[in-house]
Amino acid sequence: MDIQRLQESIAALREDASGLKGSPGEAVDEVIAALDTGALRVCEPIDGRWVTHAWVKEAILLYFRRLDIVPIGGRYDDAPGARGEPPSFYDKLPTKRNFEALGARCVPPGTARYGSFLGRSAILMPGFVNIGAYVDERSMVDTWATVGSCAQIGKDVHLAGGVGIGGVLEPPQAQPVIVEDGAFVGSRCIVVEGVHVGREAVLGAGVVLTSSTPVVDVRGREAIISRGAIPARAVVIPGSLPKKFPAGEFNTPCALIIGERTSSTDRKVSLEAAIREYGVAV
Repeated sequence: MDIQRLQESIAALREDASGLKGSPGEAVDEVIAALDTGALRVCEPIDGRWVTHAWVKEAILLYFRRLDIVPIGGRYDDAPGARGEPPSFYDKLPTKRNFEALGARCVPPGTARYGSFLGRSAILMPGFVNIGAYVDERSMVDTWATVGSCAQIGKDVHLAGGVGIGGVLEPPQAQPVIVEDGAFVGSRCIVVEGVHVGREAVLGAGVVLTSSTPVVDVRGREAIISRGAIPARAVVIPGSLPKKFPAGEFNTPCALIIGERTSSTDRKVSLEAAIREYGVAV
């Protein structure tokens, strides 16, 4: 794959899209095909920091313009004796079809869009993975969990039922949500706006993280407030902070770092065990 050639082609199409639906647009197809097999990523760790490739996001945006809306169908189960009508969709993007080649598993009616990637032994339950997203090896996208466009999910991550991982395509330079290796994200958590969840962190059920959500570390004698990132191996639960408004003082959401995973709550044990070690039920 000639990265420089593809970058130059995408830049040219961004400036003049008149040939997008013709042969010049085939460069866009190459980028999306590379995303689908994991040969290319929207965002990746390079020399210890995460780097977002804006030109790849631009290719995704061009891909939507290149395609027309068409009916999409196919059986959930093509085995002999399968019953029922095939599902019917109406969209610009086809659904992902290379699970077997990648060694990933997709449980009906889980859906991943073409141009997303799931690594070997990853499992997609009846949830959704959008274009540009990267779900690494042995990770679980549990029932009704969603992985938004371009989100980056590491190895051995568990996204529990109903988790919402936000997506981002515009602006192209914006960093997507990153959940690093070994993290647990509890049921109904919401992680959006480019929040970075560190390696082996644990988010208790219902934690909401946006770029402006206060992350309050209460492990020391004084609270330390940050935003936009959860440290590696931190144990986090939902919390609230008082805030004054013209109508009075009210509690507003925050995330509380109450502890750190220990050897007794390594990534092989349950989310509940990691939380309850600190005497908190979530």
